[in-house]
Amino acid sequence: MRNRSVTLIFVSLVLWAVVTYFIFLDQPVGKDQDKVDKLSNQISRLEKKVKQQIIINQELLEGLNENKRRKKQYEKSSAAQLPIDETEKDKYKKHENNNVKSILLKKIEDSNARNKPTHDTILPDEPVHDVTSVQKLPDGSPVIAILVVSCNRITVERCLDQLIKLRPSKEQFPIVVSQDCDHRQTADVIARYGNQLLHIKQPDQSDIDIPPKEKKFRGYFKIARHYKWALNQVFVKLGYNTAIIVEDDLDVAPDFYEYFLGTYPLLVNDSSLWCVSAWNDNGKANLVDEHAPHLLYRTDFFPGLGWMLTRDLWLELAPKWPKSYWDDWVRQPEQRKNRACIRPEISRTRTFGKLGVSNGLFFEKHLKYIKLNEQFVPFTKMNLSYLLKDNYDIAFVNDVYQSTVVSYSELKSGNIVAPGPVRIPYYTRQSFKNTSKLLGLMDDFRSGVPRSGYRGVVTFFYNGRRVHLAPSANWSGYDITWS
Repeated sequence: MRNRSVTLIFVSLVLWAVVTYFIFLDQPVGKDQDKVDKLSNQISRLEKKVKQQIIINQELLEGLNENKRRKKQYEKSSAAQLPIDETEKDKYKKHENNNVKSILLKKIEDSNARNKPTHDTILPDEPVHDVTSVQKLPDGSPVIAILVVSCNRITVERCLDQLIKLRPSKEQFPIVVSQDCDHRQTADVIARYGNQLLHIKQPDQSDIDIPPKEKKFRGYFKIARHYKWALNQVFVKLGYNTAIIVEDDLDVAPDFYEYFLGTYPLLVNDSSLWCVSAWNDNGKANLVDEHAPHLLYRTDFFPGLGWMLTRDLWLELAPKWPKSYWDDWVRQPEQRKNRACIRPEISRTRTFGKLGVSNGLFFEKHLKYIKLNEQFVPFTKMNLSYLLKDNYDIAFVNDVYQSTVVSYSELKSGNIVAPGPVRIPYYTRQSFKNTSKLLGLMDDFRSGVPRSGYRGVVTFFYNGRRVHLAPSANWSGYDITWS
């Protein structure tokens, strides 16, 4: 294996040398100089890619050597490990027997099998974990890592207690807690969970070079740096193909895992989707139908706050990951590329972290009123194919623009004779904001997209009715200047 990697590095170097020779030692002159300059720029880019490939090959070689060494160590130590707790064995066996694959999941090809994980120990003092088979369970069900992003909150135990209590299988949902800040008390809390999770620590605690005008936003720079490191550990070092990101200040619903298992086939089969989120930005108790916890939607707005992504998406985003404000960066058209997320009618997460880098921004006014789902919905037994883009868009547009047009005053008073959903039109940024404030919706835009919006439409529940706050039927796309 070492010889193969060394050969790759040698071939890359030879290729670079040969190309450089023909460009710089055999240059034409005179009229062809412009062509040479253009070709030289192309070679410079090629040279950069070759150097990057050399670095990747070196890291791969180191990872393979470490993998081999750790595998031997694990084989020696496994014989000395204590027997698995019988209760845990029974719990997992029961899960295996009762597991029912969703309708869409049965159609998935084993496309993830080609990605072999690389085993690596994040820190020297971490226990050895066997991650040689992290893609699927023996019955074909997906393995989905739970990445808990932590810093200096000892209340992370509230989040971890719920994640561990509710998860149907330790094998299917391995929990990785990535801690930044080097906070001893928080580290001690996480350490108490032992082998129920993997605790990794961000090694880079150095100061970040921040523009003078943004010094007070230092926390956002550290968060972006931590996210990049943590996601690289999960997808590149540990080799998982799918992960759910959970912040350390989130409560989770009883069907949190069921929700992500049920929507997983959508994410991997529909290329127009790039995430599944547990969060509804307009999920206040008076804006959702509490009798419809099964309802799911597509949204052009990236919700975050408990969301699932794939390794392929991370490998796309990682090379250009920003130094700060990563969530708003993700919402930019250059990253989103007209892709959507799945979001629920009733949120499957709720934040209890009033204090943080945002200093309680939106919490008192909005976040603390978000309703957390309390009913278990068997998503894996439901046909969710209506959420696939080809099915969803036609039905959605028909539902929105065939609904009765009403004013805010009519909606509030309840004096509407027509049954079914209704629509409140908006035509300008200001009219949207004015109506949103009256209804209690979040009225801001990110890269021109309103929160929970799809094709410019914000759908919610009000006074016992489904309501669409919608642009004109000939809507042509988001206006980034509305942000």
